[in-house]
Amino acid sequence: MDTQSTLDFSDAALWVAGVDEVGRGPLAGPVVTAAVILDPAQPISGLADSKALSEKKRGILFDEIQIKAKAWAIGRAEVEEIDKINILQATMLAMQRAVAGLALQPGHVLVDGNRCPELPCTAEAVIKGDGKIPAISAASIIAKVTRDREMVLLDAEYPGYGLAGHKGYPTKAHMAALQRLGVTPIHRRSFAPVRKALTRGKN
Repeated sequence: MDTQSTLDFSDAALWVAGVDEVGRGPLAGPVVTAAVILDPAQPISGLADSKALSEKKRGILFDEIQIKAKAWAIGRAEVEEIDKINILQATMLAMQRAVAGLALQPGHVLVDGNRCPELPCTAEAVIKGDGKIPAISAASIIAKVTRDREMVLLDAEYPGYGLAGHKGYPTKAHMAALQRLGVTPIHRRSFAPVRKALTRGKN
């Protein structure tokens, strides 16, 4: 539903969580989600779609959200889960984990995109919600900073692929590294470019 909810987001009796994901498209690494319940008494200025913010600004907001939010939590699905149940289902699972991890359980959840996972409360999908709804913007920032920092660490563990730069996405440099160096344990074998690299390695 490409509309904002008619719920009163300032009503403290009904906590509303924003949920977003990062990492559906990459060839490597986990898909990471976040759920955030903002505190109306502690507004955070500058919230926006994480992709529209600089790395420095995301880092500043990441810290501020953790301090000011009523509750926040990370959910994730690992490469093995992505390969087993597919990226869409893994993303839904990671979102469920994020919501379940909240210290306050929300009465309603707003999810960026066009579908919602099954949750123990009402939920609403909001297309481009990360640019419209502050709680979803906050979730997108928490998820992106978390995943980006993890990919930097993985770059040190698996050098030569450029993970710190492209964060696992299928850039030309990443595709070339797959052909040159082969497939690592953090690559998603269910994704076509990785499957092709595995096939080449067997020939």
